Amino acid sequence: MNETEAPISGVAAARRVLRLAATGSLATLDSDGAPFASLVTVATTPAGEPILLLSKLAVHTQNLDRDARASLLLSTPPSEAGDPLTGSRVTISGTIAADRSPALRHRFLVRNEEAALYADFNDFDFYRLNVRAGHLVAGFGRIVGLAASDLLTDCSGCAGLIEAESEAIAHMNEDHADALRGYAMRLCGMPDGVWTTTGCDPDGIDLRAGPLRARLEFPKKVRNTSELRKTLAVLAQEARDNV
Repeated sequence: MNETEAPISGVAAARRVLRLAATGSLATLDSDGAPFASLVTVATTPAGEPILLLSKLAVHTQNLDRDARASLLLSTPPSEAGDPLTGSRVTISGTIAADRSPALRHRFLVRNEEAALYADFNDFDFYRLNVRAGHLVAGFGRIVGLAASDLLTDCSGCAGLIEAESEAIAHMNEDHADALRGYAMRLCGMPDGVWTTTGCDPDGIDLRAGPLRARLEFPKKVRNTSELRKTLAVLAQEARDNV
């Protein structure tokens, strides 16, 4: 690491990549044991576990039926210099299994609304990656190994927030478009656009404007709707002050 660079927080950097990435490279094991990589769209559970929507006809899904072990490479958009190797990326390893819970489906489709066109096809199903470990590369020579507990958000005591997520997202998108725009532009450094929120968890909210993604981290963990309202109000004021 260059002496002028600040030490990185592997936990913060990896969690940021987890929440920001819209697509990833899924690696499964082929019938002969060889690695097989494919492109997938992703979302996350409130805890940060990757969610996938896979077709049973796809090679990667057939591979998972034989051997549930897999890894998923996620990365942030390339830097302004254009070199993708200067950005952060994290490889998540674990096992993948089907998960048909309505909450998981909702989180994926809010984040990837285009997938609603085929999500109900008979050959498609939702899957969750049960995280075992992670490997973060945050630029040349900046490498951190991470345990599952480093990567995932502890959601204990946060049931009130998680249960109200859909309502909170709808409320913000319908009634607080200006606040969402302020979060993205003034607190996340993103360009102007029609910004909406696609997810809320104890650590922050996910934002989207077309192909652009942003992540607004909360100053401290939010456990219920009362804390969420107060935190979002404080951040909205911060954004207004940051004009």
